[in-house]
Amino acid sequence: MTAYTARAHTNIALLKYWGKADAQLILPTTTSISLTLNEFYTDTTVEFDAQLLHDQIILNGRVLKAHERKKIEHFLDLVRQLAGIKTYARMVSINHVPTAAGLASSASAFAALAGAASAAAHLSLDPRDLSRLARQGSGSASRSIFGGFVQWNRGTDSNSSVAHALQDPVTWPIQLITVIVSDQPKAVDSRSGMQNARANSPYYQTWVQHTNAGVPTMQAAIANHDLDTLGRLAEQNALEMHAQNMVANPPFNYLTDTSWGLIKMVQNLREQGLSVYATMDAGPNVKIISQPQDTATIMTQLQQTFPDLKTQIATPGPGIQIWEEV
Repeated sequence: MTAYTARAHTNIALLKYWGKADAQLILPTTTSISLTLNEFYTDTTVEFDAQLLHDQIILNGRVLKAHERKKIEHFLDLVRQLAGIKTYARMVSINHVPTAAGLASSASAFAALAGAASAAAHLSLDPRDLSRLARQGSGSASRSIFGGFVQWNRGTDSNSSVAHALQDPVTWPIQLITVIVSDQPKAVDSRSGMQNARANSPYYQTWVQHTNAGVPTMQAAIANHDLDTLGRLAEQNALEMHAQNMVANPPFNYLTDTSWGLIKMVQNLREQGLSVYATMDAGPNVKIISQPQDTATIMTQLQQTFPDLKTQIATPGPGIQIWEEV
C-alpha cells in the first residue's frame, strides 16, 4: 500500500481536560476549549506492508521495543478494524516538541497517527471522524485535528464526544510564550495523574462543574476577541486543575518552584497594566497568554528574572495536513 504522511500540531487547552467519565472510550468529564499552536507539531508517516511480521514503530529515529509499542499497536488495530485489513504497518514519527513534558506531544502525535494511518488504510474520514479516531489514542488529540480555537464536546458516547473548530483562522492578535522549565519526561504521566485526581480529590466534581459552566464565557471571549476574559478564565481553570492534584490522596504536583515564580511574574506584569495570563498543562512548563505588542516587555522581564530558561513564541496554528508520499 502507499505511504501517507500527516502533520498535526499541538494544542494548549484553555479550559482543561483532566479526567475521564469513560476510560475505555476516553470520554472526558469536561468540555474543553483549546488553541492549536503553529510552532509545535508531529510528522508521522504510515505504510501498511504485507511483508512485515509485526508493526514496526520508529519514533524520533529509534525503533521501539515490543513493550513500548503496545499503545500505538492498539491504535493501529483500531484503524485495521475500521478498514477491514490485517496487514502490519511501518510507522515513522518525528516529534518537533519535547515528549511527555506537558507540551501536548501526545495530542499532536496521535492526531498525526490517526491522519496518516487512516489515509494509508484507504479510509475516507472527514475531520469529525478523524477527531473521534484520534480521541481513542489520546483525548486531547481529538482537538489537534483542527486549527485555531477548538472545542471538544464531552459528549455521552463515542459518537458525540468529538471536537470542532470554534474559530479558524484566528485573525486577532493572540500568542502563547512557552517557558520551558523542563523538557524531561514527567514523573507522573497525564493518564495516571488525571485518574488519581478524579478518584481521590475531594473537590474534583466542583472543578468539573466550574469548567463546564465556563464554556459559554470562553466561547464569547473568543468570538469577541476578548483576551482579558479569555486569559482570566484560562488562568483560573489551570490553577484549579493543579489544585486537584495537590489535594488528591496521594497528592502529587507538576509545578515546581520555578513554575510558581513564573506565574507570580505574570501576575505582577498584569498589575502593571499588561494583558498577560498564565496557563499550565500536566507539566512544569508555563504558557504565557499575551498580545504580540507586549512581547518585548515580557521577554525583558523573563530575561531579568529567569535568564537560564528557554522560551518559544507560539502563534495560532492550522489543522491537520495529510499527503501521499511519492
